[in-house]
Amino acid sequence: MKFKTPVIISTAALMALTACVNPDAYPNDPNARAKNGAIVGGLLGAVAGGTSKGDDRLAKAVIGGALGAAVGGAIGSSLDAQAADLRGSLSSNIGVTNNGSYLTVNMPQDLLFASDSANLRSDLTSDLRAVAASLNRYPNSTIEVIGHTDNTASAAYNQDLSQRRASAVANVLRDSGVPGGRISAYGRGEDQPIASNQTTSGRAQNRRVEIIIRPTR
Repeated sequence: MKFKTPVIISTAALMALTACVNPDAYPNDPNARAKNGAIVGGLLGAVAGGTSKGDDRLAKAVIGGALGAAVGGAIGSSLDAQAADLRGSLSSNIGVTNNGSYLTVNMPQDLLFASDSANLRSDLTSDLRAVAASLNRYPNSTIEVIGHTDNTASAAYNQDLSQRRASAVANVLRDSGVPGGRISAYGRGEDQPIASNQTTSGRAQNRRVEIIIRPTR
């Protein structure tokens, strides 16, 4: 049986994707995310090149792999740098998670809002301004501001409250100089808990605003 080069390249690349570097397995390597991005980008580039039409598919696979590795490595390195920048400028109880292809800034609701309110506490908006400053230093990204609540009160009430809170946070980012075209804001209400709503501490974790930062290049 004769196997064509694109099939071999695609199969090998997809198999290799499952063996990519897991950055969380190397907590002491500051470049783990960049390495992972380079590997994934290179493999995806190779797949794209290897499955293209024409007689020079192998050459395209090599070129695609090299370009993909460069782009993926650059994005991974930028995320590493921005995550470090955010952690150095935000309060310790605000979480910054590098998910490999995007960042999540997790801001507990109690840092920003009084109970049942969508009015930001004026004395606690310095962290939002710090996030905005970082977003301005790293302009090549889109931002999703997502509000979450616990399951206290009705689902409709929680949905509306989470939307208003997300919009309030997004407004501060815009007022701090982040272009509005980069930002979207929406609420998830009680639909995406990260802890049990059966306990006080769990409900406190679920009341949060997440800022998702996705690189555009």
